[in-house]
Amino acid sequence: MAARMAKFDWGATRLGPIGSWPESLTVPLGIVLRSQVPMAILWGESGVLLYNDGYADFSGQRHPGILGKPVALAWPEAADFNASVLRSVRDGGALFYPDQEFLLTRHGSAEPVWINLHYSPLVDAAGATAGVLALVLDTSASVLARRNLFTERERFAMLFEQSPSFMAMLEGPEHRITLANPNYLQLVGHRPVLGRTVAEALPDAADQGYVELLDAVFATGESFSTYGSLYEMQAEPGGPVRERYVDVVFQPIRDAAGAVSGIFVEGVDVTERMVAELRREGLAVFTNALRSLESIDAISHAAATLLGQTLKAGRAGYGTVDAVRETLSIARDWTLPGVPSQSGTVQLRDYGSFVDDLKRDEFVQVDDMRLDPRTARAARALASRGSLAFMLVPVTERGELVAVLFVSHTEARAWRPEDVAFMREVGGRTRTAVERARSQQALREANEQLEARIRERTRELMEVEAKLRQSQKMEAIGQLTGGIAHDFNNLLGSMSVSLQVLEKRVAARRLDGLERYTGMAQESLRRAASLTQRLLAFSRRQTLDPRPCDVNRLIAGIEDLVRRTVGPSVVVDVVGAGGLWNTRVDASQLENALLNLCINARDAMAPGGGRLTLETSNQWMDERDAAEREMTPGPYVSVCVTDTGSGMSPAVAERAFDPFFTTKPMGQGTGLGLSMVYGFVRQSGGQVRIHSEPGQGTTLCLYLPRFVGAAEAVDACPPVFADARGEGEVVLLIEDEATIRQLVAEQLEDAGYTVIPVGDGPAGLQVLQGGQRVDLLLTDVGLPGGLNGRQVADAARVTRQRLKVLFITGYAENAAVGNGLLAPGMEVITKPFDVSALVDKVRLMLDRPAP
Repeated sequence: MAARMAKFDWGATRLGPIGSWPESLTVPLGIVLRSQVPMAILWGESGVLLYNDGYADFSGQRHPGILGKPVALAWPEAADFNASVLRSVRDGGALFYPDQEFLLTRHGSAEPVWINLHYSPLVDAAGATAGVLALVLDTSASVLARRNLFTERERFAMLFEQSPSFMAMLEGPEHRITLANPNYLQLVGHRPVLGRTVAEALPDAADQGYVELLDAVFATGESFSTYGSLYEMQAEPGGPVRERYVDVVFQPIRDAAGAVSGIFVEGVDVTERMVAELRREGLAVFTNALRSLESIDAISHAAATLLGQTLKAGRAGYGTVDAVRETLSIARDWTLPGVPSQSGTVQLRDYGSFVDDLKRDEFVQVDDMRLDPRTARAARALASRGSLAFMLVPVTERGELVAVLFVSHTEARAWRPEDVAFMREVGGRTRTAVERARSQQALREANEQLEARIRERTRELMEVEAKLRQSQKMEAIGQLTGGIAHDFNNLLGSMSVSLQVLEKRVAARRLDGLERYTGMAQESLRRAASLTQRLLAFSRRQTLDPRPCDVNRLIAGIEDLVRRTVGPSVVVDVVGAGGLWNTRVDASQLENALLNLCINARDAMAPGGGRLTLETSNQWMDERDAAEREMTPGPYVSVCVTDTGSGMSPAVAERAFDPFFTTKPMGQGTGLGLSMVYGFVRQSGGQVRIHSEPGQGTTLCLYLPRFVGAAEAVDACPPVFADARGEGEVVLLIEDEATIRQLVAEQLEDAGYTVIPVGDGPAGLQVLQGGQRVDLLLTDVGLPGGLNGRQVADAARVTRQRLKVLFITGYAENAAVGNGLLAPGMEVITKPFDVSALVDKVRLMLDRPAP
């Protein structure tokens, strides 16, 4: 700051050049500049501002623009305050303003600031006040902290008082109660507890072991909590005991040194909840017991016992009412221990309209406090004091004779609404049980008749359902076989005509242009093979060669092909997820599936074109998501193809995967494309889902299981066949079709291999178990003789562990070669195949390192 002041143009200020400054200014200024405390000098009548680095930091963005300015211009928002300071200090006084609040703009916007300000006069040579020395200390943080602390204390006090739970603070090892909120005082019956120990103020709690629990918490420093604990509160010795259930926590409080100094008690009175739970449990036990009770006497006794125990009644029982004589004959009652059981007859006419009320309402309450002396004597035949409740349970169809459950209190008080509700619930279930016992035989007969009708109806419905399923199955088979027959007839017709023309031209020795007809036959053959593969894919029986695959790399490899296929009117976006997981899939089949989807998307956007998006992502399917998609929960790689085309209606989307279903005009689609995609993905352990609305485009997502393995094992590219001849290597060929066996053997021999051809599995295994050299086993999967190709290969590898195997198959169960079960050194080629491709595949496998 001293350097900045030396370079400052003071001649443009009221102070003039530094050389003209008086000693009464330069001396204190030197002190200010060397100080670490924020300090400033207000010089002259206008208070020209000079300050040190600390004050510069305090000024924020206003520094250095305020240097050398009058203080009123430097801090206009505090102009009046600073003018008052200058006047007061010029009169010779020192000033101190603790935590003075200002609204200052230091960092671009106005903000409240609290400052400790010390002002002292600076005198000139004549002893007159020439300036003011200001010490400026920002105390905003401490002021806010104090305010927050005060606010938190007020908030804590308010929460403590208004908390719905009960709270108390206990100090010292004797557990002296220093704080207690209203709910705590209500819990303990509003006894005078403040300033007293728990043992002194709450002897009932001490008798129940609560003081021992507090001692353990204080000694160990570990909190204690209990839920639904019973507290039998007795406000006065010998007085009534009130049962309360509480959830309570004893939390130790520690001082600054970490020692336990007290205990904080907090909890909730859960009596109503616990009583309700106990009553629900009692009702559940009672209801279960009713299922096994056959007699009215046993049912009534169980109901009286439940009411007596749950309501803690003095007496509960049952009897029968004679409506004519208006008497209650007590059969049996449940009583508290020490209370004698009673039986006999009670005159109910002493209760006025009791019988009529009982028949009408099925519940009557007689309050002991309202009875006249004669009636009171009758009531006390059942209960020594308190209220009496009766419930009606009819036991005859016309209701002349009724059974009554009665319950009396152990103390003189009215029944609470929840007590009445409980008694009504018990009474209702008792009435139901009585009616069940009375008509049990009739119900059994009715049930037997109903069950017989249900069985007959069920049998009829099952027959109808079986016929419907058979009809639907035959319709589906008819549609499938009709579509297959139609397409294969076309292909066979094309091949037949091509071969017939070829035969005639050869017979006539017209050999020019023969390749055209052989090409037509080959094209029909390829289309037939493609149709077969689609059918196998739909049936999930195609032979797959699953390998670890990076889907992002695979899509990048076919991106140019996709763009050429969909044409210039379609904008193609590829959105590959970063960190995409690997999956295990047949890469060539996945490429075919994606190309199929892209072609469908192109057709949906024709003729105007649109936007096609291929997007990959990692998806974790939880139980709910997996259930919605009919998948196993776990990690999946998602590949979605989205178009902006015409979209699908719900009815079309529902049938989209059906074989031979298509919305394209006749001759423009086979209806096998999406069914092939569906079958391939399902066979690969994944799922396919369509999201589409008419006019809103379509998104079709493939979900493939994640493969966890080394990254270097991932190969998104299909195998590239070598183009080299054999060098006498021995190939064992097992093929039951003689024509294919002969042609393949000739081609391999022409390519330089030694071929051992056999027609079934046992013959091939005999060669492999002998000592003859075999470099490669080339075998069909489906073979006669009791051994298929996979079984031959597995048996051969017992003694020839490094034997390479190439399977040939046109149809194979997954257990044979598919479903990801091929061992290292085993590969597959499917029928019909190009003979040159087979020869190249043999060369490629022989060139690879042995497994």
